[in-house]
Amino acid sequence: MGSLVSARVLTGSGGRWRLDAAPDLAGFADAGAGLPPLMRLLLARRGVTTTETARRFLGTPRDLTDPQLMPNLDVAVDRLARACRAGETVAVYGDYDVDGVTATAVLTEGLRALGAKPMPYLPDRFTEGYGPNVRAIRRLADQGATLLVTADTGTSAVTEVAEANGLGMDVVVIDHHTIPDLLPDALAIVNPKLNGNSYGSEPAAVGVAYKVVHDLYDRLGEQYDPAPHRALVALGTVCDLAPLLGECRDLLRIGIEALRTTTRPGLLALCEVAGIEPRLIDTEGIGWVIGPRINAAGRMAHARIALDLLLAPTIEEARTIAAEIERLNDDRRTATTQAVELARSLAGDPPPPLIVVDSSEMSSGIIGLAAARLAEEFHRPAIAIGIEGGEGRGSCRSIPAFDVTALLQRNSDLFLRYGGHRAAAGFSIAPERIPEMRARLTEDTARHLDPDAMISALEIDAELPLTEVDRRMVQWLGLLGPFGNGNPAPVFLARGVRVANNRTVGADGAHLQMALRAGNVTWRAIAFRQATSAVAAGEDADVVYTFRSDQFGGEARLQLEVLDLRPASEEGFGTA
Repeated sequence: MGSLVSARVLTGSGGRWRLDAAPDLAGFADAGAGLPPLMRLLLARRGVTTTETARRFLGTPRDLTDPQLMPNLDVAVDRLARACRAGETVAVYGDYDVDGVTATAVLTEGLRALGAKPMPYLPDRFTEGYGPNVRAIRRLADQGATLLVTADTGTSAVTEVAEANGLGMDVVVIDHHTIPDLLPDALAIVNPKLNGNSYGSEPAAVGVAYKVVHDLYDRLGEQYDPAPHRALVALGTVCDLAPLLGECRDLLRIGIEALRTTTRPGLLALCEVAGIEPRLIDTEGIGWVIGPRINAAGRMAHARIALDLLLAPTIEEARTIAAEIERLNDDRRTATTQAVELARSLAGDPPPPLIVVDSSEMSSGIIGLAAARLAEEFHRPAIAIGIEGGEGRGSCRSIPAFDVTALLQRNSDLFLRYGGHRAAAGFSIAPERIPEMRARLTEDTARHLDPDAMISALEIDAELPLTEVDRRMVQWLGLLGPFGNGNPAPVFLARGVRVANNRTVGADGAHLQMALRAGNVTWRAIAFRQATSAVAAGEDADVVYTFRSDQFGGEARLQLEVLDLRPASEEGFGTA
């Protein structure tokens, strides 16, 4: 691993490669010979800069954050405990994505086990849209609900909470979305982002729900087996892109272990139809296999199907629901391909600092996927709007340098309703205001987004020749995980690697599968959506890569994921 004195930049086939100067490693002076130099560098790049904090980061998760630090948890648990003791009917109003569905499942199971009568409700994406709505709240009150608990929604629901209060319902908001200027008049808002983020991390809504239920069991003096709910916390954490920092990372670590040994019929049935072994599930399996299927229910039909799967009492019932979800996921794939092609054609050439596309041909169930693809391909925030039933429904995805929900807040008068967090948000808007919205948000983005942030650059952690990779190093690297938002997988550069063979793969031949050789070592490698940047077999390449687990024959195999490559060159990095 070469020593670095300044940030250096190289150009690959897909854009710039950037290797920052080595951070200060003085905090590891007392680490001894046991902590490899590469690990010190990688830890420091993640903000872990001392031996003591490294021990905590790499070690087994210990105590989670004191629940008393969670804003308003005491008030919420007091009210929930009263509902459980009295056997009250509690409406649990969730969101239709993975985080909302899993949070709803955790609250429903916890309340039912403790004596309350939970009544889960997930809105129809197509007829109701995001967040609580007055008509649904009235219906829940008519059905006897005396307490309304939101799950992954509600922080911005001023009008709806007032309606619930007027109908005689207490309201407990369990959420993690950005705090608006005006909060609803709920009995308790349990949101880690309140009080200036003094909680110390930003768990997904299912993580907040888990903390509430765990404390509720303690309050009522009941024994609690956290494993079934920890598995659901892992799903929501990964799929909602919760920042994997502090407690949130530990929740995911213990959640993945629980997921690998789950006995929940719905998850076992879903793994069966997806062809994935539960014991091998990692963040990639959650994000690319399990999560999209759970989301497919709400995107293509109704999220209640996914909730019914998670709550299914038997494997036979779960298999029937899982088969339906698999069919919906196939439909989702087809619709996504069509929507992305349409969105790409509307993006503009060159695209503006904020991409805004709208069409009545894009389903509101797919717009989030289209926005995510645009943001990824063009490296700038993107908004996709579907127009249905006289209303525009928008989904926003962003890049790390830009807070998209803050953008919506600065222009809140444009929207019928909105909500979200830094990386993703959603809104509803009158269609006639879309041109005004496009102009205002684009101008606002141009003022607040550094143009350099829109230049695609692969951030490389270190140079690591493939000849230096051994089993022990791979084990060390695994301790840095799980990887995701806020804790990305380490990215390496290997120079002069021989492309032993390669071939295009995938339904449309967009991906590149390779064998890469360095010295006596040969690695299997996959490069997604990079078939056009192939280096011919028998030639040498400079490769930017990370490690990726691949399931084959019921076992996990380690391979390389090539993020970019170019013909090998003697050219060095230029100083940035």
